[in-house]
Amino acid sequence: MTKINELQLAKELIRFPSITPVDAGVMRFLEKKLKKLGFKTKILEFKEKGFQPVKNLYARLGSKEPNFMFAGHVDIVPPGNIKHWTINPFRPSIKNGHLIGRGANDMKSSVAAFVSAVSTFLSKNKKFNGSISLLITGDEEGDAVNGTKKVVEYLKKRKEKINFCLVGEPTNPNKLGEMIKIGRRGSLTGKLIIFGLQGHVAYPHRANNPSTIIVKILKELKDIKFDKGTKDFQPTNLEVTRININNTADNVIPGSAEATFNVRFNNKHSSNSLKKKLNKIFNRICKKNKSKFEIVYRVSGESFLTKPNETTYMIQNVIKKITKTKPKLSTTGGTSDLRFIRKISPGLEFGLVGKTMHKVDEAVSLKDLKNLTKIYQNILQSYFK
Repeated sequence: MTKINELQLAKELIRFPSITPVDAGVMRFLEKKLKKLGFKTKILEFKEKGFQPVKNLYARLGSKEPNFMFAGHVDIVPPGNIKHWTINPFRPSIKNGHLIGRGANDMKSSVAAFVSAVSTFLSKNKKFNGSISLLITGDEEGDAVNGTKKVVEYLKKRKEKINFCLVGEPTNPNKLGEMIKIGRRGSLTGKLIIFGLQGHVAYPHRANNPSTIIVKILKELKDIKFDKGTKDFQPTNLEVTRININNTADNVIPGSAEATFNVRFNNKHSSNSLKKKLNKIFNRICKKNKSKFEIVYRVSGESFLTKPNETTYMIQNVIKKITKTKPKLSTTGGTSDLRFIRKISPGLEFGLVGKTMHKVDEAVSLKDLKNLTKIYQNILQSYFK
């Protein structure tokens, strides 16, 4: 059985400029590696009108249950200004005990750790009772329309049973072993347009200024105290992310004003209950100010919580044994692809330290990469004991 070195594989994956949703050949490369380990693989390309097509990979080794799945992504965010990097972001380099390159942290090194851990596990366990699968997407950093969401639908149709899933996102704030994610808050984005009446600034009585109305609305939105949080979740918060008045003349009252906001919400709310609450505010203020509004919502995901089970606690113990730190079970941070996978399987997220993700000179500690691989391998060992 070929053993795969996690550092070597991480470097190879970083060399592919797979900026979301571009594949750049990374899926075929990974597929070849997995086939050599004995996996049956399928590259799934999904297309949806208005979105770019995306390649995903589902691989499974074995046909029995239980089926333990590792999930992750090999798409990355753009590197930004390459001049600001100390290296070429697609030519990985080792400096001061760290591997540097775009995707080193989020999350090509975790994918390399999965694959390396599986190769070591297989070399020690020629026959094991169950299956190991991998779900790798190219659409986590992008629209998340043609990625994991569609793969989950495909697995459902095929009646493919996943018994537990580990997503390798960088979950630790400062050091390896601090945090496991067992849920996430939901995310709701709203794009609001207020229609007033255009006019001359010297004759405000002949116009109806939408900027005044939108400011009133945004102030009220920011003043909402949604909740105080729960035992498992931090409080719901709303942030205004964009305000735009497309007006080129200083002596004209504009005809419309726009704003975008995002709500990160816990399990005291659903996207629908929030929409109702917000729409009431828009209706009331616009009615009072004789104006009209238009609102377009986009839901990236509802809040969710995976109730810790035997496997969760086993993983927590494995991490503690290797890192000498007992990881906290948390729901902090943004959204992840576990929001889709949870529909077919219980799961959690555990990966690297996320300090440098999306930054210039994104990096991973070589020691952390080695320990993460060891953690993943010990998880497999304990799961299939």
